[in-house]
Amino acid sequence: MSLQAFIDYLTLEKNYSKHTVTAYARDIEKFQDFLQERYGDAEVSDVNYSQIRSWIVELVEDKLSNRSINRKISSLQSYFKFLLKVEAIEVNPLAKHKALKTSKKIQVPFSEAEVNRVLDGRAHNNTFEGLRNKLIIELFYSTGMRRSELIGLQLSSIDFSNKTIKVLGKQNKERFIPLLDSVIVTLKAYLQERQVLKNSGDSNYLFLTQKGVKIYETLVYRIINEYFSEASLKAKKSPHILRHSFATHLLNQGASLNAVKELLGHASLAATQVYTHNSISELKKVYSNSHPRSKK
Repeated sequence: MSLQAFIDYLTLEKNYSKHTVTAYARDIEKFQDFLQERYGDAEVSDVNYSQIRSWIVELVEDKLSNRSINRKISSLQSYFKFLLKVEAIEVNPLAKHKALKTSKKIQVPFSEAEVNRVLDGRAHNNTFEGLRNKLIIELFYSTGMRRSELIGLQLSSIDFSNKTIKVLGKQNKERFIPLLDSVIVTLKAYLQERQVLKNSGDSNYLFLTQKGVKIYETLVYRIINEYFSEASLKAKKSPHILRHSFATHLLNQGASLNAVKELLGHASLAATQVYTHNSISELKKVYSNSHPRSKK
């Protein structure tokens, strides 16, 4: 079974982003290279756990982190599950594998003050790029959508009459997110500039580059990193941190976990609960300042 069939499955059936599919393919190709160097003509679909274990040992000796190794093995796990699904193999060699232990990595969200400094403090010019960048930041922070979801937004995604935006999430699941009035103002101003952009009529995508083509992942990351570098000293400044900030700030203001789950497009509450540690710290602060017994 060719790797291309697996890539097609991830892209067409699972609706994984281009970035994710590329990462999966790269991990499997790296393992294939290892097999050829160590075992000659062995194919990924014919391996046993002992051979996979040898690769893990080599990765550890190369000083890769346990987190990185687990991600590579996860890619292999997905591939073997696919091979089982299409009956190309009878046994998954990773069926009894246990992931390497990793320390929990806490993502530190932007504070409300930092977000406000970016949205209110910087002089956003009314050029096409200035309005586009401001809208990207406002949408991330006011909807919590993923980077791939923002890039995939189309003009038809916007419903001005209901003040909502339609987001196409993982596995083609649609969700509708309310739009704040302030975001709608920026959105309308951006669309006016977009109309006069050369070649803009050739694309149904909402966000375009100056050349009239669909925006791409590294550009979106660059925009967020550039703007927040002026307002925050945090080490990581990315679209995901803005999504994280959206969820944390909602929880801090009393939003229910279920409501945040729906807005984020999570399949289960377990995925949403990762954002609660900051909310709990905020609750502790309120509790400490407000409870009658706290100062005794």
